[in-house]
Amino acid sequence: MAEENNEQKPRDNSHRRRYPRYRRPHNKTVDPSPETAALETTEGEETPVAVSEPAEQQQQPRQQQPRQQQPRQQPQQPAQQAQQRVDYSVVIPLFNEEESLRDLSEQLKVVLTRLGGRYEIIFIDDGSTDNSFRVLRDLHFKNKRIKVISFRRNYGKSAALMVGFQKAQGDFVITMDADLQDDPAEIPNLVKQLRAGFDVVSGWKKKRNDPITKTVPSKFFNFVTSMATGIKIHDFNCGLKAYRKEVTKSVNVYGELHRYIPALAHWLGFRIGEVPVQHRPRKFGKSKFGAGRLFKGGLDLLTVLFTTRYMTRPLHFFGVWGMISAMAGFFLDAYLAVEWMLGRTALSNRPLFIVGLILIIVGVQFVSLGLLGEMITKGQNSEKEYSIREVLK
Repeated sequence: MAEENNEQKPRDNSHRRRYPRYRRPHNKTVDPSPETAALETTEGEETPVAVSEPAEQQQQPRQQQPRQQQPRQQPQQPAQQAQQRVDYSVVIPLFNEEESLRDLSEQLKVVLTRLGGRYEIIFIDDGSTDNSFRVLRDLHFKNKRIKVISFRRNYGKSAALMVGFQKAQGDFVITMDADLQDDPAEIPNLVKQLRAGFDVVSGWKKKRNDPITKTVPSKFFNFVTSMATGIKIHDFNCGLKAYRKEVTKSVNVYGELHRYIPALAHWLGFRIGEVPVQHRPRKFGKSKFGAGRLFKGGLDLLTVLFTTRYMTRPLHFFGVWGMISAMAGFFLDAYLAVEWMLGRTALSNRPLFIVGLILIIVGVQFVSLGLLGEMITKGQNSEKEYSIREVLK
């Protein structure tokens, strides 16, 4: 009996339902393909279930298939970049010149086409009250190389030139007036001088077709300006000038300083040249500048001299005049003091003694003003910008 009890009887598992041994993984799906159905067995055998790979692994072979990539945009060749570069920019400020604009644009088109290269013509309408802007708009629709900038009111020639310089993209920038007195045929001569090494080339109206009321004051103004600035050119007022692009991006023109652009460029270290140009008589309208510009030009000359020579050293300007005034007053009062000590005169009836005291006080004030200017300059110009021609690295 013990032996019979020790024998192990086979367990009867018939009461259990036969389920698949392997459970379906949570991240796996049943492959419904015909191959899975063929793997099914009879009731007495275990039924294996074919398990498919995860969805990420199913899509992996598709990702490895070569895709048709869109062709990348090739970088522009140097030849294409050269075609987009502008060689010449003509900047023309104007005020009420509707009669001359069409003729001027045609002449410029002929000259610039012969010169070769890409060009642009920038008209700056300085608040004209006639039909100038309407004419410019028609010219722009016919020729996209003509660009127009219109001011809401009249700001002056300096403001118009400054905006034109900012918008100009050409390597060489030419400025001229819109009254047809400046001949566009002179542009190649100006550009030739720029290519020869100059940075600014100013036109010289050697034979001027203007009344004597304009020619005589202009000659006096040019003589004084040349002596004061040290630039040996004959005509600062000529509107026909040519610049390298670096000059137009460096000078700061405001107020009425357009007459002194050569002087401003000279003090920045640029080379200045001059070429005689043809000056034609005025065909339409009348001049927009009166005799008052002579006095304004004198004040602007003082501005140019101070901002270019003494902007970083104001004591040299105010100190010189202060020392002269103080020394004159000192010697004058010293002479009168000696006369008083010798009994030759009385100071109570000598107004010259009061004049000497005033000169001394004014001299001290000038020197003090120069010292204050030096202190302000030292605080503001801690990082001074200089005009650099070239850097070699």
